[in-house]
Amino acid sequence: MCGILGAFGVSYSKEKLDQALGLMDHRGPDFKDSKLVDNHYLGHVRLAIIDLNPRSNQPFSSGDYHMIYNGEVYNYKELIKDHSLQVSTDSDTEVVLEMYKKYGEKCLGFFNGMFSIVIYNAHTKDIFAARDRLGIKPLYFRNENKGWLFSSEIAPLIELKSSPIDEFAKRQYRKLRMTVKGHTIYSDIKTFPAAHYFKNGEFIRYWDVDMSPKPAPSDEELQELLTDAILLRKRSDVPVGSYLSGGLDSTILSYVLKPTHTWTVGFEDLNEFEWSSLANINLDSQLHQLVVNKNEFLESGRWMIEKRKEPLSVPNEILIYLMTKNVKTENTVVLSGEGADELFWGYDRIFKWAHQSSSLNLEEFDQKYCYGSNTDNEVLDFALENIPGESTIDKIAYYFQIVHLQGLLRRVDNSTMLCSVEARVPFVDHRLVEMMAGTPFEWRMGNSFKEPLKRIFRDLIPTEIIDRKKIGFPVPLESIFKEDLSNETSAMDAWLLFNLKSF
Repeated sequence: MCGILGAFGVSYSKEKLDQALGLMDHRGPDFKDSKLVDNHYLGHVRLAIIDLNPRSNQPFSSGDYHMIYNGEVYNYKELIKDHSLQVSTDSDTEVVLEMYKKYGEKCLGFFNGMFSIVIYNAHTKDIFAARDRLGIKPLYFRNENKGWLFSSEIAPLIELKSSPIDEFAKRQYRKLRMTVKGHTIYSDIKTFPAAHYFKNGEFIRYWDVDMSPKPAPSDEELQELLTDAILLRKRSDVPVGSYLSGGLDSTILSYVLKPTHTWTVGFEDLNEFEWSSLANINLDSQLHQLVVNKNEFLESGRWMIEKRKEPLSVPNEILIYLMTKNVKTENTVVLSGEGADELFWGYDRIFKWAHQSSSLNLEEFDQKYCYGSNTDNEVLDFALENIPGESTIDKIAYYFQIVHLQGLLRRVDNSTMLCSVEARVPFVDHRLVEMMAGTPFEWRMGNSFKEPLKRIFRDLIPTEIIDRKKIGFPVPLESIFKEDLSNETSAMDAWLLFNLKSF
């Protein structure tokens, strides 16, 4: 896990680019380096996770190929064997580059992991960049005077050149708590699209979710694949822990992983400590329960917004950051449950509505899904435009898996990497997404949300957690922002305005 900055065909000095790279030192405190190849810049900060030896530092070169890479390709050991790769390190970094040398852009189809990659071929002069299928690892870009800049975070791009605010993106944020479909809060900085690669100025999609109807997998098939997805993310040369709120998703992850350390966070008068303690009875990990207060919440939020140069998405992003500062004392890698609600339709209210609806009505979608109280159908039209699927439930399922999930993945990456900790998300394994897409509503929802998960793990985790009513990650916004509330301003409105003002 790292931070990358690539600059191609632009006029910034190496000193200026190195200064911008330094704004991401938190993403890679273990090593930092950069190089110029044909006057193109490749910069990298490393958080050493696999093969701690300096031989795996980046930028990584092999012949005419020069690469900067952020993320993990978990199946790198299998790739070495299956493709007869000749490697001199024990890292996935070298495997990624060797696979690209052998297969070109088709290498992406072999990778199971989370990644943002930039490769320059000094012989052909090709510039190649790619992002993982679901967009777990961030990548931003700016097309500037026929040149290209790529960065793991927005702040380095702002350091190089200030950017105007995108007013339509601000409206997206106020309505959806995030920007969507490539937008950022800045008009000339874009999000590199997930499941795409870039080659010499052209973006090409290499993967998508097939929503065609298909039979449900057997319980044995689902349990085997989910267990494999979790254990594959145990591969690490540094200690691995997990978040443990006491909800269904984090409890399943923790019981399969069996970490030494587990982590949860909350306020003195609003937390899930009772549930996390119950979950830990049979797990017997060292459970850390962090208490935060209102002042910590607000001060940390302002600092995070200033550091990131963009608004935060959901309030619990601050809690994840504060918890992960403590995680770093024991673990450099932590497993998190992002993606389970999108995969197993944990948002039962909206998915039941979608299943019963003959058409996708904007007003109803607004009521079931949106966060800001203001009306903005233009933003909703934009978010839902060209969403594939024949039925409303197909469209909503695709939206949550491909669009909505992006906000959660940005949240967990930003809040953990600020602490130099790598978060891994087993429920976002693309094999699981492909297995679940198009399966019958009755099987997926059952008598309650996440019925398949509850059924196959009922004998493993406490019954009280299996039968627990679903709640969100609790943050007492009403008390935190009580002075800002009125008949016109809800607690969520106050949170969004807090972000925009701080920003």
